Amino acid sequence: MSIQTREGFQGTGPGAITPDGCAVEVYTRLPVGDEPEVIAAAAPAGASILELGSGVGRMTHPLIERGFTVTAVDESAEMLERVRGARTICSPIEELDLGEKFDVVLLASFLVHTGDPEVRRGLLATCLRHVADDGIVLIQREGENYHTDVPRERVDARGFTVRIASSEPVGDGVRSVRAEYHFPDGEWTQTFRVRPMTKEQFEEALEESGLKVDRYLTEDRTWVRAVPVG
Repeated sequence: MSIQTREGFQGTGPGAITPDGCAVEVYTRLPVGDEPEVIAAAAPAGASILELGSGVGRMTHPLIERGFTVTAVDESAEMLERVRGARTICSPIEELDLGEKFDVVLLASFLVHTGDPEVRRGLLATCLRHVADDGIVLIQREGENYHTDVPRERVDARGFTVRIASSEPVGDGVRSVRAEYHFPDGEWTQTFRVRPMTKEQFEEALEESGLKVDRYLTEDRTWVRAVPVG
């Protein structure tokens, strides 16, 4: 399946680049953070998880190790080739309709902040369509200083640097963000478009899609547990 590059998204560097500008090679190298711990603490033990935007499985693999059953969805076949131990489905998230329900639907990587409101509605509709009546949707949203603390960088002890080089307004509340990844043997970039949302705007977007905030899982409110309305 050939998927066109998304408008306003691009990537540079060696190897495959996904429709949203991600370099597959970069994501095979980046370590996972504390996301699996946050998810595991919020999800029922042994839950079935639909992971939307799984990439190469950075979170998939730790979740499987913790006893969860994961269905990993990504629009990049090259990303999914790196996933092990999970059922994989290659599809744009907003078009997904498996006819199944899951205990947990996971929408991480700030995908809820996509610059196109119609795409965001599609993402959230997919979450609602696939979550069990008594299930939960776990969403990762941007931190409050994501677009003001720029440029910023993180130098990893393993010898690479991740830099958010810029975040520039491009109109209608949308910003274009440039990320740079510097490794000893290569460099990659990704440019992508996002729509910052206040806490209130985020909650309104959920309610419009038939979801509501159950509680915020982290002190910085970047991780959210949502449930179907009613």
